[in-house]
Amino acid sequence: MSGPREALARVPGEGELGAAPAAGGQDAVVGEDVAAAEPASEAHQAGREPAGGGGHQDVRQPERPGGLGERIADWVTLTKGRIGAFVFFAAWVGAVLALRAQGVDDLSAGLEPAFWVLCVAAGSSIFNQVFEVRTDHLMERTRGRPLVTGRVAGRQATIAGIALGLGGTLALAVRFNWTAALCALGTLVAYSMVYTPLKRFTTHNTAIGALPGAMPPLLGALAIDGSGVQTAWGWYLFLILFVWQFPHFMAIAWMYREDYRRGGLRMLPSMPNSEGIAGRNALLYSLVIVPVSLLPGMRGDAELLYLLVAPLAGLMYVAFSLAFALHETRTRARGLLLASLVYLPIVFLAALFDRGALI
Repeated sequence: MSGPREALARVPGEGELGAAPAAGGQDAVVGEDVAAAEPASEAHQAGREPAGGGGHQDVRQPERPGGLGERIADWVTLTKGRIGAFVFFAAWVGAVLALRAQGVDDLSAGLEPAFWVLCVAAGSSIFNQVFEVRTDHLMERTRGRPLVTGRVAGRQATIAGIALGLGGTLALAVRFNWTAALCALGTLVAYSMVYTPLKRFTTHNTAIGALPGAMPPLLGALAIDGSGVQTAWGWYLFLILFVWQFPHFMAIAWMYREDYRRGGLRMLPSMPNSEGIAGRNALLYSLVIVPVSLLPGMRGDAELLYLLVAPLAGLMYVAFSLAFALHETRTRARGLLLASLVYLPIVFLAALFDRGALI
């Protein structure tokens, strides 16, 4: 789950929430933070050729694990902690809004389902890096990851991914219902075993990855109501998060287009003759998100706060996307990335507090 382009996944992302994965489905979706969007230093680029490049094997010895703090940092990287934070938040909001539909106004009651969704998302993120370790060798932005450097063994990571994925799935089944559990497991499979390998074969991977990347709020809602009858807000937020991932990830993919090309990943901005395509796609989906975000109002499920905040936030997203579409530069791509990271929590919080769900 990587987005919320790496959400369970686009928090995802890419990017975290976000990349999710956002992300999140996307590696950047949902949470690829702005610091991660900085270019690698020239000294770093000059110091090491991409591992495995030119048909040669990487001859570097595995790095020894550091102290406790460094080991914790490695596992935060493996589980994509920044993206995970948004996954937890999105699942919590979805759960709280489903509870409210049942007449229960308790913010704390959404914490447990959100935690189990987070566990499944963390497992997805680990599997994503296990399957992509060779690709990560080739890319500047990922060659420092723990599996690439050998600071964490592949077997350890695989065991942890299985424990988190299955543990979170079983907990959702036992503590809540099988609908949420099976949907969470399906999200894990879609993200790590469908979206992840497809990145090497088709540019449609972005849309495919956005589906699991958008699942966290819906999973939170389904944990509360497995029948789906009172999960309208879970679906609204799923749709918003799905569309949100495209401008978010286009900004990241454009900034890292050379890196993706080096890694053999088929992202739209890294393809031949792709000038302008990232900006056009970002603008298109930012325009779509405005009416999508107004669906709760059209169906009578939102009040004044949300109906004021959502369109204003959407217009802000459109403005930054338009600027990027008119002139694709790193500064404007970075501005769009920042706007995406502002948009999502504002809209989710507006949904959460629209009906006065204060403790």
